[in-house]
Amino acid sequence: MLQGRIGCIDVVWVAHLPSTVRLSADAVVEMDAAFDELEPELRAQAAGQLRGREATWEFQRRQGLIADELVVVAAGIRDVRPGQNVVIMIESSSYATHRVAGSVAVSLARRSPVPLLIVP
Repeated sequence: MLQGRIGCIDVVWVAHLPSTVRLSADAVVEMDAAFDELEPELRAQAAGQLRGREATWEFQRRQGLIADELVVVAAGIRDVRPGQNVVIMIESSSYATHRVAGSVAVSLARRSPVPLLIVP
């Protein structure tokens, strides 16, 4: 998307706790520890995929509901970088239940404050 353009790629990982995990304090502590272990791996994976590109990039970890956190980050970037284009890019869900009950992509399509690119 930035090929031939100046800009920054903000990689956002939302460490989402499923509602069943949130019912147990011990499970929350265990999941947080697992997220702490996973974060450096995800950061390294992003670095590997973005290595050699002209664009600068940043990585941040958020915690909460995925769509909510992506909306907050996108709105924040838009406000801090006026005049720049901000786009949320997300992969569509392949789960059939998400087509009925809704997915992160569907939620974002309904309320994203910036353009949304859904990758199949």
